Amino acid sequence: MQFKKLLTILAVAAGATLSAAAGAKELRLGLIVPATHEWTKAANAMGEELKQKSNGKYSVSTFPAGQLGNEAQMMQQLQTGALDMAFMTAAEVTNRVPDMSALFAPFLVNSPQQAEVLLNGPTAQKMLQRLPREIGAVGFGYGVAAMRLMLNAFPTNSGVDLKGRKMRITPFPPVRDFYQLLGAASTPMPLTDVYDSLANGQVDGVDADLELVWRMKFYERGNTLVHSNHMMFPVVGLMSGRVWQQLPPADRELIAATARKHLNSLFATYATVEGEMLKNIEDTKKVKVVKVGPELFGDVPQKWEEIWIKRTPILADLRKEAAAIK
Repeated sequence: MQFKKLLTILAVAAGATLSAAAGAKELRLGLIVPATHEWTKAANAMGEELKQKSNGKYSVSTFPAGQLGNEAQMMQQLQTGALDMAFMTAAEVTNRVPDMSALFAPFLVNSPQQAEVLLNGPTAQKMLQRLPREIGAVGFGYGVAAMRLMLNAFPTNSGVDLKGRKMRITPFPPVRDFYQLLGAASTPMPLTDVYDSLANGQVDGVDADLELVWRMKFYERGNTLVHSNHMMFPVVGLMSGRVWQQLPPADRELIAATARKHLNSLFATYATVEGEMLKNIEDTKKVKVVKVGPELFGDVPQKWEEIWIKRTPILADLRKEAAAIK
């Protein structure tokens, strides 16, 4: 009898295992950043925790470095349900939700720590609530990259030095307007082309962050790092609305909470990473680091504000919240 009971228990356990395997779902998550980037690391950590907490029901396969296409293509895949998830730049989302452009206001915040408070505040969170209706994807939360700066192949001591220069930018309106107001020639191109383009003069500089300058070795091709912290650069965690609708409520909450946790971890990560990357770059002795503030850009930040406050009045609310951050 004991032997038969053991067989029954083993059979039930095996059946349960097979059933769980049959019900398991692999979530495909796309990113445009390299596999070594902190966003990709956060996505991988999210996947590991989700697999553990769901007892293997859900796993996440990450596809970094634009393996699934550029962000516009991945957005289309999210909308059709061909892609489950993405850690996508807020820059791409602005193409469909223009109000999100306000997050890129010059000198809105000056550190990842301030960005954490603002992006978890009421105005930024309300933007996420609009995403299912406006882009067909659910927004879990925000993370951030290091603050924006410039790596230039020319001496840069004032905004005047940027006039006529070819600057590689992320091609979306808030950043494009900023550089046009500076008199620079905005030059979009894939990040993978920047290294050689700095060397051959196709571009004179790049709007980037310390992580990109270090990990992609742009510092080998520039001579001036303008440490301006002139903008934050948020990432948004997204899930296809079509996929979301097919999930049980409890699973939705588990996935959303796990994604939010690891997106939010990026704020603390970059608070540390920025200092490490800056020291790494300084230790190379290859570039001059020029630490500057808004004064380098003259009246350009104010002109940008006058243009964008009309396009996205929500900017006024963000400014108020930012001003209250200590």
